[in-house]
Amino acid sequence: MLGKKKILFLTGSINQTIQMHSISKFLPQFDCYFSQFFSENIFISKAIEWGILDTTIMGNPLRKRAEEYIHKNQLPNDYKAKLNTYDLVVFCSDMLFPKKFLNTKTIWVQEGMIDPYTLLSAFIQKTGIPRYWSFGTSLNGTSNLCDVYCAASEGYKKYFIEKGTDENKITVTGIPNYDHLIQHKQNDFEHRDYVMVATTDMRETYRYENRSKFLKQCVEIAAGRKMLFKLHPNEKKDRAIREIKENCPEDTLIYTEGPTNDMIANCEELITQYSTVVYSGIALGKKVHSFFDLADLLEKMPVQNGGESAQRIAKICEMYLEFTGSKEAFLNQLPSNIQKETYV
Repeated sequence: MLGKKKILFLTGSINQTIQMHSISKFLPQFDCYFSQFFSENIFISKAIEWGILDTTIMGNPLRKRAEEYIHKNQLPNDYKAKLNTYDLVVFCSDMLFPKKFLNTKTIWVQEGMIDPYTLLSAFIQKTGIPRYWSFGTSLNGTSNLCDVYCAASEGYKKYFIEKGTDENKITVTGIPNYDHLIQHKQNDFEHRDYVMVATTDMRETYRYENRSKFLKQCVEIAAGRKMLFKLHPNEKKDRAIREIKENCPEDTLIYTEGPTNDMIANCEELITQYSTVVYSGIALGKKVHSFFDLADLLEKMPVQNGGESAQRIAKICEMYLEFTGSKEAFLNQLPSNIQKETYV
């Protein structure tokens, strides 16, 4: 008797790990394993070893945090896919593509916001330089290397097509971490009626940010109202806290952890830079400030599926795993926007 088919979920940040776990819950008929995102490149492996990439999804700090979550939830861990041969690999980033998966069925799942496309992004695409040199996520979802791409919205689907991913590979599923956001209006977070600031990890990912200038702008927007900061999980927290205390009112609230979406639900106004949480603010009807154009944000806003996005993605995984024909034949039947009747 043949054993269960095996799926490997490649994780990165804690948010990506949580999202992959939520998808796997709808796939009990398969053996699901998890691995932190990795590279087979010897130079990148050395950079990880030496701590150069500690602030990226391949670095040891984020790997440690993800693996703590995996251990706590008793999920099978197979770092670098050394234990098994897999029938399906689910990516959260296609900035790197391990060669060992070239002959394996693959699905890419969007987890959050894609960074702005820059001149550097265009140069990298034109010259064929490895995509990770973009120092951000502007090229995530655009390699066209995975077999199937699960996008957050029609707006993001349009973006991925424009940047090089085949249209017939992309299906709009929504993304679990930013689905059914309206539910957060009912919460027990202790504070209310403040101006909230959600910071980014731009500096940790080797991008320029004038944090002092940004903080002063936040104080101006708050205009004497109570302020609450929620730090990005990848930030150097001691530095970020010191800067807030130097530039903001003494009674400013600072959180390094906590229920971000509940905090947004209770705020009067949300200030972000390049952060996916701006979508939570929009969904919850808040006035938002972002480095992104508001019209572009509204176009790319993740579809709200009433909490069913994980189930929709899991159905795509199941359909592809069980399909016995060619990849091309599967793509010919892949729905451009998976509907509830497909998986009920």
